[in-house]
Amino acid sequence: DDDQEEEEEEDDDEDDELDEDTLRVLISTDNHLGYAERDPIRGLDSFAAFEEVLALAKRHKCDMVLFAGDLFHENKPSRRTLHKTMTIIRKYCMGSNPVQIQIVSNQEQNFKRSLHGRVNYEDEFYSVDLPIFAIHGNHDDPTRDGGTEMLAALDLLSISNFVNYFGRQDEVDKVEVSPILLRKGSTNVALYGMGSMRDERLNRMWQGKKVRFLRPENVNSPLDGTNDEDEANNGQENTWFNIFALHQNRDTGRGAKNCVHESMIPEWMDLVVWGHEHECRIVPDESLVGTFRITQPGSSVATSLVQGEAVRKHIGLLDIRGCQFRLKPIPLSMVRAFATGEVSLGRGNAMNAEDELDPDDPKVEENMMEYLSAHVSRLIDDAREQGKNLREDALVEANKALQRKRHRRNHNEDDEEMGEMGLGKPMFTIQKPDQVLVRLKVEHTGFSTLNNQRFGARFVSEVVSTFLFMLRCVTLLLLSGRSSYHFSMFLSCIQHY
Repeated sequence: DDDQEEEEEEDDDEDDELDEDTLRVLISTDNHLGYAERDPIRGLDSFAAFEEVLALAKRHKCDMVLFAGDLFHENKPSRRTLHKTMTIIRKYCMGSNPVQIQIVSNQEQNFKRSLHGRVNYEDEFYSVDLPIFAIHGNHDDPTRDGGTEMLAALDLLSISNFVNYFGRQDEVDKVEVSPILLRKGSTNVALYGMGSMRDERLNRMWQGKKVRFLRPENVNSPLDGTNDEDEANNGQENTWFNIFALHQNRDTGRGAKNCVHESMIPEWMDLVVWGHEHECRIVPDESLVGTFRITQPGSSVATSLVQGEAVRKHIGLLDIRGCQFRLKPIPLSMVRAFATGEVSLGRGNAMNAEDELDPDDPKVEENMMEYLSAHVSRLIDDAREQGKNLREDALVEANKALQRKRHRRNHNEDDEEMGEMGLGKPMFTIQKPDQVLVRLKVEHTGFSTLNNQRFGARFVSEVVSTFLFMLRCVTLLLLSGRSSYHFSMFLSCIQHY
């Protein structure tokens, strides 16, 4: 065990110690800031997770942060949401430390939405030490607001120099993706971005060969204007590591025209950061074409009670050196625990014979109530245990970070310095973390449907008197000829008058 702990400490030290040729990028997507902001319990969940994302970027000494769409939940976020977002960014991204990356492409072309047409950390009137690069998603896409000009919420952050907004396509009949060329030491990265577009329109343009990716010819030359169908680099070896950030549907049974197929993406890409899909699949998978890898960070806050949202949420720590990369998943702890389950009421599905339900029993509805209540109670316990483990993991990681910095500074810090090293107390946390999300799917072939209000009312006496389990939705589905319904529940605050 001691050897294993020493190995983990060595790995952590490697994470913090970067050489001058390694570019470190924190990758996140679908932060949905402002989701359920009026909910007295869940209103701060999105901000707590977002703050943790940027705190992790500072803790691991990242050179930059990449957000692949849906930073905001609404394309017209409230003033409250904008204020909280700017406060978090100001705390973690503004500072006096020099940025180690250089932009070598045409910045006026890359950052058309900024005030001076250049990256924010090069503005002499601002002090940015953690630059954010972001594309828009389908939730915060550009819209007209009383005029002819289309503006996105990211435009507000861009004009304020908080975010470098890129990847927007204003042409209606073609798409031309020009990369941001980044350099750190001997490492050269071409960052491509494509903000969210209607899938049918994008699919049609891709099929019509109206989607064009510009490529740099070599390290010392500007973009050559060739696309992926031409011979790349005139026979020269490609010395750029190519990243493509997009926010579209993946091909997961949505239909041929309602998604982006992996075969559409240029084969010379090295890594694709796929936004929009909320299930966390952060470990890079090999693409179907076999020439690049895909990472799907997923959302940082659950915006729907589906199975994919229950997967533990992560961000990615991407290290690039030359044309080699390593992506390390980092779990998020500032998330509300979410447990899902499935149960069938049919014969032969109970653990014990005496627990089986008889659809002909006169008290079958009462028995169903008891049976399902026991399942929901177990899910609540599981979710609360999961939340407890998340909080304990966060405490362990924070203590390890402090111990590493104590070691480097030879135990000479005072209390004030220790607070700075630990990034201080977070501004936003999960409110009432024991109030969890629970989703139970019930297959009830041969049984009647329960009254959802009566079922939900059973949990009133099992929690604090001012809280009530609310039945969010009951949906009748037909699955393979069998009927089923979903109980999607969460603990919500109610006010007594």
